[in-house]
Amino acid sequence: MAHVELSLTEAFVSPADDTSTGHESDSFNHWSASVSRAAEPCLLIDLRTTITAISDSCCALLGLSAPAKVVGHPLLDGELRLLDFTAARGELHEQEVDKIPPLLALSSGRLTRGLLRVQAGTGPTTDATVDAISTPLLVAGAVAGSLTFFAKI
Repeated sequence: MAHVELSLTEAFVSPADDTSTGHESDSFNHWSASVSRAAEPCLLIDLRTTITAISDSCCALLGLSAPAKVVGHPLLDGELRLLDFTAARGELHEQEVDKIPPLLALSSGRLTRGLLRVQAGTGPTTDATVDAISTPLLVAGAVAGSLTFFAKI
């Protein structure tokens, strides 16, 4: 005859599930450390679109200076040159910039994906088309930043 026992205990709540005021900075510190050490091209921005962390490979892919020079600066401060997909390779219009995945994840609060054309240097052969996948980072249920991974197409 089978024997079944049942025991009830209180649910374990991990300290990582804490939603206190200090959780935001801890969350960003964890993500920042991971992004900074990542081999993959990735980027972490906050609500003000300030670069909180960026990987070396992301800087190389997007044609940016070293991470130490771009962290703490706005994503669109002029160093990142976004191009349209026309043959003329013109600057991306302001109306379209708001639709790039890292910024759209902030405004929509949803996972976003899209292709970007960036100028990763000087000359006509330095354009790169990258696939960007962004997810919003939530703190206490509200969007606090976005994490983006890039892949060259």
